[in-house]
Parts: sequence; C-alpha cells; structure tokens
Amino acid sequence: MGLSGLEVSRLALGTMTWGTGSDFDAEDAAAQLTSFVEAGGNLVDTADVYGQGASETVLGEFLDKVVPRGDVHIATKAGVVAGGERNRNTSRGHLLRSLDASLARLGTDYVDLWQLHVNDPDTPLEETLATLDYAVTTGRVRYVGVSNHTGWQTARAAAWQRAWPGRSPIVASQVEYSLVQRGVEREVLPACLAMDIGVLAWSPLGRGVLTGKYRFGRPSDSRASSPQWSRFVSAYLDDRSAGIVEAVATAAEGLGVSPLDVALSWVRDQPGVSAAVVGARNAAQLRSCLAAEALYLPPEIRLALSDVSAPVIGYPERH
Repeated sequence: MGLSGLEVSRLALGTMTWGTGSDFDAEDAAAQLTSFVEAGGNLVDTADVYGQGASETVLGEFLDKVVPRGDVHIATKAGVVAGGERNRNTSRGHLLRSLDASLARLGTDYVDLWQLHVNDPDTPLEETLATLDYAVTTGRVRYVGVSNHTGWQTARAAAWQRAWPGRSPIVASQVEYSLVQRGVEREVLPACLAMDIGVLAWSPLGRGVLTGKYRFGRPSDSRASSPQWSRFVSAYLDDRSAGIVEAVATAAEGLGVSPLDVALSWVRDQPGVSAAVVGARNAAQLRSCLAAEALYLPPEIRLALSDVSAPVIGYPERH
C-alpha cells in the first residue's frame, strides 16, 4: 500500500450493504468472507456510516468465529455524519468518538487502515491530521488514509504529514474508479503516483453496470430496480456508459470470459492501484469477482478500452 509496509491483496472485500435491507443474509455474508480469505484476500473495507454502523457490527461478529482476526486487514472510515446540519465532521472530538464506536462494533482493539471518509472544510486540516497521528500513537490505528478527496486535498494532506518526522503518512486514497468513472485520472491519480500513495478503487464495476446486466433492461432483482439503490446505479445508465459496456462485452466475448472479468482486470492493473474494492450481493457473485484475479488483459485490449472510455482531460492537466 503505497510506501508503507502494509501488504494487501489486489482485490478488497467491500461490505457497504452488510446488515442493511430486508434481503440481507448473515450466513451468505459469512460465506463471502470465508471465500474471500480462502482465495487469498486479506483487506476488508467498511465505514462507520454503512448501515449506520451495521456493517461494522456484522463484520465484528465474524472475526475469530468465521475467520481469524489476524488473517484480515480491516479498513474503516470516519468523517461522514448521517443526519444533522453538519454532514461531514473531521474534528478531533468527532473522529475519536467515531473511532471508539467503530472499535466497539468491530470487537477489536485496532483497525489496520483508518480513512477520512470525506474532506471537511469546516475543520482545520492540522487538527484533523493531528487526530490521525494520535490514533496511531495510541495503538488504535495502524495506518491512515483518505477517501473521496480531490487531488489537491490529497497532496496537501500527504505533504503536511511528511513535513515533520514522526507524523503518520497518508498511505491510501480510496476513490471511485472504473471504466465508466475515470475522473480521478485528471488530478487524484497523478497526485497519488507522485506522493507514493496507494489507490483503493471503489465500485470498479461501475456500480454493477459494467457486468453487462443492464444491456437489455433492468432485471427485477438488480440494484437499479431497488428503491434503496436505484439512484446509486442510474448515474451510469446513460448512452456514454452503454457504449463502454458494449466495448467491454465485445472484449469479453473475444477472450472467452465475462464482462465482469474484463472490467475488473482493467481497474486492478491500472498504475497506482493497490486494490480494487468489490462488493457483492451474494457469495456466488463474489466468487465470480475472485475468479477475475487470474485474468490479465492483452495490451491491445487494454488500450482499446482505455480509448473508448477516455475522460476529457485538457488544460491545465495537459498543455
């Protein structure tokens, strides 16, 4: 993970939906975790606001019962506030209260990676970063990172932490990254490459769109048909995304694999990406994602997909 000593699997297990929704199945979630670890995975990602803490609670119930705590690296986040007037808060008080609550739900005395879920313009950066340092020095956190930060915000935080010996370096940046969402290539990815920060790509399958499941409609059991998740998916059910999906499907057909394999492999092997974070509805779906680990795209197919999905990048990034 960046320049740190933290070694993570190329695929991470996302748990955003664990503990939420009427269709959640704890036994299936346990099967996901078991399959993930057995396949060599070790990074499990959650956040304090996923299901208002339910995701962390479910994961905590599995530790040492389903898989040994030492077999997984737990990554969680803090800084988003569900409800209230202030929807983001990275003040010292809020972060430390959130961390203690996360540890209690997870049933562990430390997390391997603690991430600032968002940038908070109302809290001085120095206060926020000093809180990360305190969490590390007290043993409750091993490594720290950021999530959903812009390029300049990421670079500013990383530079501040490097400016004085003893501060905890920013080792990870978790951002949405897929063939249908390549906006991070304008500034975030270059910043991470320049500062040796590992990128965690969330929603590498374009919120499920890149699997091809929506090519000919919206399946009744899909997230696009769910009242809870339809807005999350609909952002990529446009003509541009449809063209990219067709290119992925064509590449998959030529290689004799699934569109999921192609889309996931493309993100996983992008420069700077430490791990792609995959979240599955069930264990069977997760096993399909894990199978993609064996695929490496031929250079000409990577180039073709990169061309058809290229983001608009101009001045001042290119001049």
